[in-house]
Amino acid sequence: MNINSIFHAAQAAFLVFKNLSGKEKGRFLDTLAEILESSRAAIVPLAVRESNLLEGRINGELGRTTGQIRLFANLVKEGSWVEATIDPAMPDRSPLPRADIRRFLTPLGPVVVFGASNFPLAFSTAGGDTISALAAGCPVIYKAHPAHPETSRKVAECIHQTLAACGLPVALFTHVEGGIEEGQELVKHTMAKALAFTGSHAGGMALFHLANQREVPIPVFAEMGSVNPIFCFPQKLEKENDALAKAFVASLTLGAGQFCTNPGLIFVPEKQVQNFGKAIATELKDMAAAPMLHPGIAKAYYDSIQSLKARNELCWVKVADPKHLINGSPALAEIKAADWLKDRFFHQEVFGAFALLVIYRNQEELLEIAQQLQGQLTITVWAEEEELADQLSLVNLLEEKCGRLIFKGVPTGVEVGHAMQHGGPFPSTTASQSTSVGSHAIKRFTRPIAFQDMPQKLLPEALMDANPLGIWRTVNGILTK
Repeated sequence: MNINSIFHAAQAAFLVFKNLSGKEKGRFLDTLAEILESSRAAIVPLAVRESNLLEGRINGELGRTTGQIRLFANLVKEGSWVEATIDPAMPDRSPLPRADIRRFLTPLGPVVVFGASNFPLAFSTAGGDTISALAAGCPVIYKAHPAHPETSRKVAECIHQTLAACGLPVALFTHVEGGIEEGQELVKHTMAKALAFTGSHAGGMALFHLANQREVPIPVFAEMGSVNPIFCFPQKLEKENDALAKAFVASLTLGAGQFCTNPGLIFVPEKQVQNFGKAIATELKDMAAAPMLHPGIAKAYYDSIQSLKARNELCWVKVADPKHLINGSPALAEIKAADWLKDRFFHQEVFGAFALLVIYRNQEELLEIAQQLQGQLTITVWAEEEELADQLSLVNLLEEKCGRLIFKGVPTGVEVGHAMQHGGPFPSTTASQSTSVGSHAIKRFTRPIAFQDMPQKLLPEALMDANPLGIWRTVNGILTK
């Protein structure tokens, strides 16, 4: 594998691809979705075998993958996402004339994408990072995750088949296998313009530091996990105690706890903890252990549980049983808020179906908890509307700590749409201004550029006076077509 040749070919492909119309890019993405769907019978068994995930889950994930591809296809075909902004010249303005200035978003260039272990399709080879980069007009050099190599190769074949069918340069997508060394080489290459990563905090931060040690640093969009706390209020628990306990356990154990939005932390008022804890224990009692993605993740889960079991501050409701290492047994422990506040060891994510139930005494303690929370992907508030009326200061604090604030339901389940925000303050991500899910993810792989007094014939179509693309633009501060 010659990394230098890969990037030079990608850069040459970029100079062709960036100038294609949104309709042509959209046609490519629509074709990819069709080819992936037609390859379902070959892709699903590979992913099931390599991930320990059930066939139904993989079929659903493939549907999510093609769904988000079509979302971006429609986005680029419509075209307004480039945020075209025009301030026409005002030569007669006094005391000084105004130049003609036009601004829009332009693609960055070759992007390095690292595949995720827990989503072999939706966050991997043709997943959200890859597709949003391609939709933006950027070539992708994809570093495959070693946990599902055959699945990744098959999906890569589908992408290359699509490129050939659409007459596009093959170097728009390159599939790279290997370990840490190969990944580091990709990040350090001078032609890499950005990188995207979904995985552990340690992995994301290693890439972040590497990217910032370059002579020319590049943006790093790393989604590194979260404990996704739930804040419970008395009246809500009194009304829906058993239903909320059931919903919490279902969310906690979904996918053996291997989603980045599983709730690993729940704050419960002291007066309600007995009834709520009992309902949770009932739900967990007969909950079977579920296979984890691979032995390495299962071992890390049980190692974390062992470290927690050594702490006297915890009272265990259910202890994980590591009889079969590959199976993740759910676990729950209780801790007093005062002890949780004293030690950040208890604030850390455990990747798996483990949660801490934190018992708080009063409003003052709850505000202190909110102040100490680290950045999260999600925070959930279970409260009656009348309870929320007096909680503006708490809600404002929680807004500062997460990317998505939820007032109904559970944090698991990330809708692929236009309004979704999947990304939060550090350490949940390295770039809280961005999202890795939803149509706004495309903007990660662009930068704004302005043209001053450029002749009409040379302007991109999105910025021409005639608006040949028919897109929404901001002209003199007014959104118009």
